[in-house]
Amino acid sequence: MQERRKKNFVTTGIVFLVAIAVVFGYVEIFTKGIDRLPARPCDGAVDRETAARALPSARSAEERGALRQNRSEGDYFFACYVRTSGESLISGEVQPRDSAPGSWRDYYAKQGYIADPVDVVSGDIRAVSHPDHAYVYVPCTPPGKRRGEARKAYALSVDARTIGETRVHGNELRQVIIDFAYQLARHTYKAVDCQESRTFPKELPRIPAA
Repeated sequence: MQERRKKNFVTTGIVFLVAIAVVFGYVEIFTKGIDRLPARPCDGAVDRETAARALPSARSAEERGALRQNRSEGDYFFACYVRTSGESLISGEVQPRDSAPGSWRDYYAKQGYIADPVDVVSGDIRAVSHPDHAYVYVPCTPPGKRRGEARKAYALSVDARTIGETRVHGNELRQVIIDFAYQLARHTYKAVDCQESRTFPKELPRIPAA
C-alpha cells in the first residue's frame, strides 16, 4: 500500500511538472514572438508595445524599416512593417504630398468603408481613421523645396493598416493604428529633416473607447 502511494505521488508530481512545462513552454513559444523584437522596431520608428497591442500572440515575429530619400529633389519614402508567424501584420508608409489639409482629409475619408471615418486633430496635425486603416497628415517642407513652390501645401502623409487577425477591434484597434501611424510620422519628419521647426506632442488626442 505504501509503495502504491509512493508511486501515485511520483506520478502526480511528474504530471504536475509536465503541466508546468507545457504552460511555460506555451508562453515561451507562442507569446514571446513580438517581445523578442527590438524595443523600437523599424530603425527606431515605432514602439514595440504599439505593435504588440495590435497583433495577436505568435511563435515568432519580424520587423523591418527602410528610408529612401533624394534630398536634392525633396523626395522620400519610408516603409515599416511588423509581422507575426501567424501572418498578422501592422505596417505603414510615409511619403510627401502637395495637398492642403482639407482636400487631404476629404480624399482619405472616402475610401469605400461603410463606417464613417474618425477624425483626430492636434494643431495642424490631422489623422483620419477607418476600421483597419489610419492616415496622418503633418505639414512638412522637405529639403530641396521652398514653401512657396507648392501648388497647395507641402506635407508628410502616412498610410498605415493592419492585415489578418488582430488582438483588439473597434475603436481600440483604430487607436492603435493611429498611434502607429503617428509614430511613423514623427520619426520620418526628423529623418528627412523637414524645414519647419516643430515640437510634436507625445501622442495624438484619444478617440472614444465606444
